[in-house]
Amino acid sequence: MSLPSDMPAFNRSVVENFRAGGGEITMDGMLKGADLVLLTTVGRRSGRQHIVPLGYLIDDDRIVLWASNMAAAEHPAWYRNLVANPQVIVERPTPAGIDLFTGTAGTATGAERERLFGMLEDRFPHMAAHQQQTEREIPLVVVERVSGLPD
Repeated sequence: MSLPSDMPAFNRSVVENFRAGGGEITMDGMLKGADLVLLTTVGRRSGRQHIVPLGYLIDDDRIVLWASNMAAAEHPAWYRNLVANPQVIVERPTPAGIDLFTGTAGTATGAERERLFGMLEDRFPHMAAHQQQTEREIPLVVVERVSGLPD
C-alpha cells in the first residue's frame, strides 16, 4: 500500500468525508468503510488545533489509539502533541450519529500496554506488525472521556 504524496491534504479529505457521512467513510480508496475516529490535539509549538483521522479500538468505554506512524523511526506529530497537552477532542461514529466528546489521553504502560497490544494484534494484525518494523516502542494511547460537548 502506497501512502498519499500529500498526507495533510489526504487527511483533510478524510475528515470532510467522515463529517459529511455521519462518521462513515464513503470516499473511494483504501479507507472506504474503515472504522475511524477524528482526534483533535493542540499543537505543542503552534497552539493550534490539529485534526487527524485514526483507527481505534474500544476497551470498555475508552478509546485506544496506536501511534505507529506507519513504523517510522519517530512518533507521529499527533502523539507528540498529546504528550505535551493530554486534553483532546474525539469524534466517534455511533449508530445515532457522531459522538463528540472531550477526553484525557495517556500512554499505556506495562501489563496494560501488553493487554491492549494483544487486542491490537487480534483486531488489526497488519498494524501490530509495525512494531517489528521499528526500533521504538509504538505507544498505545488510551483516551478517557471527560465530558460531551454541546451541539
